[in-house]
Amino acid sequence: MAVVSKAGLSLEPHQVVLRPLVTEKGTHVSTRHNAYAFEVHPSATKTAIREAVQALWNVRVVDVRTQNRVGKPRRTKTGISQTQPWKKAIVKLHEDDQISFF
Repeated sequence: MAVVSKAGLSLEPHQVVLRPLVTEKGTHVSTRHNAYAFEVHPSATKTAIREAVQALWNVRVVDVRTQNRVGKPRRTKTGISQTQPWKKAIVKLHEDDQISFF
């Protein structure tokens, strides 16, 4: 089941969702609001993210919110570099569904 992104790419579900973001804040949001955070492909749309999460974990997605995270400047020994920009998706699930990463 390939999903088409806004750049016209045909992506598989495991190419849309790159990795779950397991952080202290993400764990709190997942237990309190049943919402999970993922790092996703930069050209993935909300519908592509919804379909990928539903295909990978067999859950019902209620809402998808996305953020484009800007790369931060970092000082190194030889000068200044920049971290890579990336895209974050917060996926809210149906109240009966749940994802267990561990």
